[in-house]
Amino acid sequence: MQEVEQLVKMVNQIADNFSFHDDAVDRIEDHLKRFWAPSMQKKLIDFDNTQGAELKPAAREAIKRLEAG
Repeated sequence: MQEVEQLVKMVNQIADNFSFHDDAVDRIEDHLKRFWAPSMQKKLIDFDNTQGAELKPAAREAIKRLEAG
């Protein structure tokens, strides 16, 4: 679970960094697709589907888009 907590922390930091952009969700999704391993993406998707409360809204939306494909 520690690994998932670290992933959540990192994706929330990414969301904070992009929060000043109108297309923040697009940028977060793009970052996750380009720089995160599929296994890391899957762990975030699984976390979002089971808990997810700690995720920032923009991060959560980007993860939903990843899941939708």
